[in-house]
Amino acid sequence: MWQYTGDRRPDFAATPGPDQESVWDYPRPPRVVASDELVDVSIGGIPLASSRSSHRVLETAHPPTYYIPARDVNWQALRDMERQTFCEWKGTANYFSLARNPASGPVAWQYRHPVSSFAAIDGHVSFYPALVCCEVNGERVQPQPGAFYGGWITQRVVGPFKGEPGTGHW
Repeated sequence: MWQYTGDRRPDFAATPGPDQESVWDYPRPPRVVASDELVDVSIGGIPLASSRSSHRVLETAHPPTYYIPARDVNWQALRDMERQTFCEWKGTANYFSLARNPASGPVAWQYRHPVSSFAAIDGHVSFYPALVCCEVNGERVQPQPGAFYGGWITQRVVGPFKGEPGTGHW
């Protein structure tokens, strides 16, 4: 079976247009890329984060995930959770709920001490666009399909994306 590693776009992948990129051209293992795009996150009019100094994590078949520096996060709006998960690429993630409704579950996560190849996102925070309003340069982000994933779909990226029905084997 062919491995999806970003070195060759499969026949079923959409062809990117001008100013677009295919998630099938992203590498595996993933890499971190600095971004100066304006990234805003909010819920019900409450700002959660705003930055022009984020990082995008790019991984084959996944829309980018934006990680925002801790200094640009509204920490009064978030509450640390006891939940942790492990990513084979990045290390251990910690999660945050909304301070006003901690029982709602995680809306954001952070790698406090990622593996060395992901040191650029140490302490940065990413948010689930399915649960809060995420924008990139004023464009409302669409969430990556699947409850587990946190990718940010904008007009800049084309798929298909991991998480859509029938993608479990990717």
